[in-house]
Amino acid sequence: MRSVQGAALGVVLAGLAAGCGQKTAANNPAGGAAISVQVQAVKSVTIPDTTEYLSVLKSRHSANINPQVEGQIVRIFVKSGDHVKAGQALLQIDPLKQQATVSSQEAARAAQEANVALTRISFERSKKLYEAGVIAKAEFDSAQSSYDASVAQLKALEEQVNSQKAELKYYMVAAPMDGIVGDIPVRMGDRVAVTTLLTTVDEPGALEAYIYVPVDRSRSLRLGLPVKLLDPTGTLLAVTSLTFVSPQVDPETQTVLAKAAVPNSQSKLRVSQQVRAQVAWGQREGATIPFLSLNRINGQFFAFVSANEGKGTVARQKLVKIGDNVGNDVEVLDGIKPGDHLIVSGTQFLQDGMAVTEQVPQTNAQTSPPDSKESSN
Repeated sequence: MRSVQGAALGVVLAGLAAGCGQKTAANNPAGGAAISVQVQAVKSVTIPDTTEYLSVLKSRHSANINPQVEGQIVRIFVKSGDHVKAGQALLQIDPLKQQATVSSQEAARAAQEANVALTRISFERSKKLYEAGVIAKAEFDSAQSSYDASVAQLKALEEQVNSQKAELKYYMVAAPMDGIVGDIPVRMGDRVAVTTLLTTVDEPGALEAYIYVPVDRSRSLRLGLPVKLLDPTGTLLAVTSLTFVSPQVDPETQTVLAKAAVPNSQSKLRVSQQVRAQVAWGQREGATIPFLSLNRINGQFFAFVSANEGKGTVARQKLVKIGDNVGNDVEVLDGIKPGDHLIVSGTQFLQDGMAVTEQVPQTNAQTSPPDSKESSN
């Protein structure tokens, strides 16, 4: 009986010893079995120095249509998106009051024409009588003065009639050039002034990208800088360059306006369209690593590297400061340098100081592990 109890006690003690041994191994990962990991040598690559801004496309030939007279809109002949020719009617402002003014001026001119005819007859009669010695020169001079004054007044009335007729044409708002009608914010019955925007006419074709660059980066602005225009999904829309840099800073936004000409022969881009503009300032040398090799802990990024510390190769967790994205990789600003052996597989099972063995990369691309990535840079 005692022998059985002794054997049981021995089994319990052995189990406790084994448990203590496992806890010790867990507290000292380097003392456990080495884990096989895939590594990738960090290389120095050329990284484009780019900054992305929100840009708005505007027509290089666009006209804001404002009325030249005040009045009430009685007709709208076009709608947004219509193609119009130069001189084509867009809107009609009520011309009745102006037509009445023109009619009044024409009536005054007609009355003055009759007065001129009368003074001409009186002048011609006075001239004959003066030549015959019947009337004095003063009476002849008075008749001539009356005739000259009536002629001058007739000319003034004719100019007034022409002026009122010219103003009457402004009540019909016409397109200044061939183009596409933009938004029409006014409606029939609205009363408009000379400051009211009726619509816009945009000439199809070439556009300009308006890019507002913060003043702290404005020193690097120069003509010819490459610009890529992207849609919200990242699809490339156009490749162009800066054609204009404003010499002034906008005091409200503290930005500098830069423009880039945008070819639009197929009219795929539209006026007032918002796009992403990537301005390329230049290039720099730096290190990149796959984004999937990073672990994010409490808002900070970490990565594992394989380090030979004399007693063996262990995994070391590094705090990494990252920069811009470069394709599927990310630029490393601090924490990892070129030449380090970055661990790219099994990082979820690693702990700092754990023994690892570096796996030799496959030379055949077809048998390469899916998470091993050669730097394309």
